[in-house]
Amino acid sequence: MTRTALPPSVAFEAAENEGSNPSHGPTIGDLIATRLSRRDLVKGLAAVSIAAEALWPKALAAAPASGEEKGAASRFDFVELPIAPGSKTHHVAEGYDADILIRWGDAVLPDAPEFAPGKPDAAAQEKQFGYNNDFLGFIPLEGRSDHGLLVVNHEYTNGELMVPGLAPRSDKDSQFSGVTREIVDTEMMAHGGSVIEIRREGGKWSVVPGSRYARRITAETEIAVSGPAAGHARMKTTADPTGTRIKGMLNNCAGGVTPWGTWLTCEENFNGYFWGKAAAEPVTKEARALRRYGAPGEWYAWGRYHDRFDTLKEPNEANRFGWVVEIDPLDPTSVPVKRTALGRFKHEGAGNIVNGDGRFVVYQGDDERFDYVYRFVTDGKVDLANRAANKDLLDKGVLSVARFKSDGTGEWLPLIHGAPNKDGQVWLSAQNGFEDQGDVLIHTRLAADMLGATRMDRPEDIEVDPKTGKIYLMLTNNAKRKADQTDAANPRAENLFGHIIEITPANGDHAAPAFTWEILLNCGSPAVAEVGATFNPATTENGWFGMPDNCAIDSEGRLWVATDGNSTKRTGRADGIWAIETDGERRATSRCFFQVPTGAEMCGPCFTPDLETFFVAVQHPGETEDDAPPSTFDTPSTRWPDFKDGIPPRPSVVAITRKGGGKIAG
Repeated sequence: MTRTALPPSVAFEAAENEGSNPSHGPTIGDLIATRLSRRDLVKGLAAVSIAAEALWPKALAAAPASGEEKGAASRFDFVELPIAPGSKTHHVAEGYDADILIRWGDAVLPDAPEFAPGKPDAAAQEKQFGYNNDFLGFIPLEGRSDHGLLVVNHEYTNGELMVPGLAPRSDKDSQFSGVTREIVDTEMMAHGGSVIEIRREGGKWSVVPGSRYARRITAETEIAVSGPAAGHARMKTTADPTGTRIKGMLNNCAGGVTPWGTWLTCEENFNGYFWGKAAAEPVTKEARALRRYGAPGEWYAWGRYHDRFDTLKEPNEANRFGWVVEIDPLDPTSVPVKRTALGRFKHEGAGNIVNGDGRFVVYQGDDERFDYVYRFVTDGKVDLANRAANKDLLDKGVLSVARFKSDGTGEWLPLIHGAPNKDGQVWLSAQNGFEDQGDVLIHTRLAADMLGATRMDRPEDIEVDPKTGKIYLMLTNNAKRKADQTDAANPRAENLFGHIIEITPANGDHAAPAFTWEILLNCGSPAVAEVGATFNPATTENGWFGMPDNCAIDSEGRLWVATDGNSTKRTGRADGIWAIETDGERRATSRCFFQVPTGAEMCGPCFTPDLETFFVAVQHPGETEDDAPPSTFDTPSTRWPDFKDGIPPRPSVVAITRKGGGKIAG
């Protein structure tokens, strides 16, 4: 890839999500167009006509900046944060503190050395907090909200911000100039995840030093393989002829926490770590599968020093990534497990719920343009009285992929080898290239293509409301949507700003084969009619946003959305956290609560059970903002959070609490 004017994260987001799906199933854009033309024009919510140019500016101007609109009461009690794009620091709503809890390079293990900026050291990084913190999960100790374990994903690294003299990852012309073995090994140690023990005393959170729970998982940590793909021929390598032991986890983005206290961490864009461009012809089955997953991506120099990341030398190694990994934070000696029954794709999230019949249900998005939404239902039931009984619960069950219909209904299509569909046809068979169930799961995307699943606009996080059972799906964007897929009710060609879908399981049964769905809102500026945003008119000029990504639903059933891709140029706002109303007259009203510093992305929203602390993750602060010169170690766009010369920007976890105590927005 040649150098682009986009910031590195945005440039790579474009590359990561080009869309490798060649199938011709209906896109979600096609279905939304039909669905909204039938429903939302009747409701008057199609803000896409010329009249919208007059409606939205007046509504925005009339709405109080505080977000305390007249009419129905809001479920969120806070003074809305005014937008301040391009700021070098973070901002939180009035009446709240936002304190740095832990930064890249801070100690995790008891013998970790001090952070030494600009000096790559793999041995040190293995014991320190990793880079680009993403998903956060809080696991209480002894049932307390002021003492627990925080589990943290470390998605990827920005070498140009970590080490002096390196070009951005987007600059492929550099051919990884200056990237040494020590830098690569340090990057590998900065990936994976961290377990830290934290405690709140005197109203402030801190990391408990020397904790027996403290743990780092990296790209070199031994991880077991379980489920139908364990031991499969396509999982075997020179280093692991059994196909049951894998070194490390990669590009861990969103995730989830189970009711029995384990951490589900999801591998996303694993394709970018692999080298080895094969000849264009002939297109073998394995080459086709790699291509469907976008591998090899060659975003990093790892293949230069580690043969396992070269697909020409180890063709099966890429099959060993793209899974959900289950980790037990309460047992630091336990071996993490890749649960292959949940499928292999670019996982974003593992929203979950215990179904009414006791089975465990996990919802997952595949974060790429034109890819799919999945659901996994266990065969066995959750036993909350016996934690050990749930140890292998995720190894047996049914993975399904979603088909959305234009009448507002949908169905889950089971991905089961040899099973006939409702018309008696067997698609997932040896005749069609799937030898067994392990094959179906290793090549989940290809199996979903075969069944005709609905192609989506980058499905990212997906979470379940514990009170209503409704599921909220974040669709970040899809600039590849063609103009001929639009109509008057939904002119979302080149969907730059994304949307949010609300899914309701049939009869409240999360294992049911059917569901209904509707658009909660189309994102983007309501003041620009062509965008087609559908925020409630009560939303203020600070309240709208684009590019929904991660989300959280608190214990009161309130939806909080984190964004990725907003900027001064694209939306006139930074990424941050927005509170979204989902019911009643205020449905689709949004209010800004938190904003990240320049160049950063908002990740990992999660709450303590008492709702008195809101943890968020600030990822890649200091990246290039819009068309500015590329940020580097020496010239970042901000030096957040330390603001000291010679100290680079450091991805960090932030603990948000209410001044004087009390519930967040309560």
